[in-house]
Amino acid sequence: DEAKAVQKEDQEKIDNAEPLNEDQQAEKDALLQEGFTTWNKRDFNLFIKACEKWGRDDVENIADDVEGKTPEEVKAYMEVFWERANELQDLEKINSQIERGEAKIERRQNTRRALEAKMARYRAPFHQLKMQYGTNKGKHYNEEEDRFLVCMLYQLGIDKENVYDELRTEVRNAPLFRFDWFLKSRTAAELQRRCNTLITLIERENAELEEREGRRSLWERNRTAAELLHRLRNEKQI
Repeated sequence: DEAKAVQKEDQEKIDNAEPLNEDQQAEKDALLQEGFTTWNKRDFNLFIKACEKWGRDDVENIADDVEGKTPEEVKAYMEVFWERANELQDLEKINSQIERGEAKIERRQNTRRALEAKMARYRAPFHQLKMQYGTNKGKHYNEEEDRFLVCMLYQLGIDKENVYDELRTEVRNAPLFRFDWFLKSRTAAELQRRCNTLITLIERENAELEEREGRRSLWERNRTAAELLHRLRNEKQI
């Protein structure tokens, strides 16, 4: 009964309210414009998914994914969204979703750099590339298959959304593997798992090379410093 009484009282206030004057109406219209009233729940979800896919700072690609909005509208919305993000009740969930996507982006970038460094060491990678397996060669894939997978993955582009489906197609169409039923029968997911193993090996090899190069540079700097000191002492004696 008390709730009904409060509801009735509120409705009476609404019914008896005075209409807005011109200044008040203008202020209301301005506030509505500032509040992005043309953005609905679907637009919001598209925006969050685009931030997850491209990273929160990639305005151009985010704008492309938010259908029906211009890049200018998306940029304006983005600025206000991050300024007032702390007001969202599910901010932690939204941030986690976007950060997971950004971690995947960073991983792809690191993988691309690792592949670029590996490829740069060969004039003809499809013929010359060698994997440093250590004790992780495995029993099923041979070096020729692994060489093709690494080179073709790099050529197709690790950033592509369906790159492993394309890699599977390339394997099936490659004359080199016309009678290689094992490789031709691998699924996209299986090829991805093998490539992940090969990428880990490449990253390890790159890290070892960088470490050796760092030690060599340090040795060369120390040798140069020692030679300089020796010359200075000889000059002083003269």
